[in-house]
Amino acid sequence: LVGVEPVDAEIIAAGKKLKVISKHGVGIDNIDSAAAGARGILVKNAPGVNSDAVADFTFGLLLDAARGISWGDRALRSGQWPRIAGESVWGATLGIIGLGAIGRGMALRAKGFQMRVLAYDVFWNEAFAKENGIERASLDEIYRESDFISIHAALTEETRNMIAMEQLRKMKPNAILVNAARGSIVNEEDLYRALNEGVIRGAALDAFSQEPARDLPLFELDRVVVTPHLGAFSKDAMTRMSLAAVENIVQNV
Repeated sequence: LVGVEPVDAEIIAAGKKLKVISKHGVGIDNIDSAAAGARGILVKNAPGVNSDAVADFTFGLLLDAARGISWGDRALRSGQWPRIAGESVWGATLGIIGLGAIGRGMALRAKGFQMRVLAYDVFWNEAFAKENGIERASLDEIYRESDFISIHAALTEETRNMIAMEQLRKMKPNAILVNAARGSIVNEEDLYRALNEGVIRGAALDAFSQEPARDLPLFELDRVVVTPHLGAFSKDAMTRMSLAAVENIVQNV
């Protein structure tokens, strides 16, 4: 039963009686599934149980980054009284990369703010998109047209560093990038440069390429909201995730 710690081929080989690796979560990029499969070991996860918790949290990150809520909190606590002019969320355009369970949750929350929602997904859910007024868009269209871009893709070799300086330069100068998926989808060095150079306005990050994340240059920037991978951590979601992860073991041993 594992969380985000790496489970590589060496660890798997050491499990002489190992039958099941059950992820306490959804993404299994920290598990060497090929090594497990070669030994006949099942790799299971708990999809869907935390999608509402993550969508709630991600939309909170978006609001925070848009209006400078954490920035204002830090300033007031340090004795300042700044006037922080934020970006409007109501009626703005949200681009969603990955229209799975969490991406769909973000789209529904965005509709409550009368946002125009663009989305990209390799496996397109036409019925959901049509029912909820979601516009299918290419990645380039999302980069060019969105005021906010929220990432909800899995980490694969195709998505690793998929957002680097080339993509950031396609975005609006007032754009805010939100990543509560996997840190390595965004090139953190390029994001830091883009924010310093005013290529985009801000970012909100709940995931990092190395976790726990320590002393990143991004932490120095007021226009960046950072949290320690908390998206799935609501009490309800954690309970359901724990039950699902244990059931995956019980049912397959």
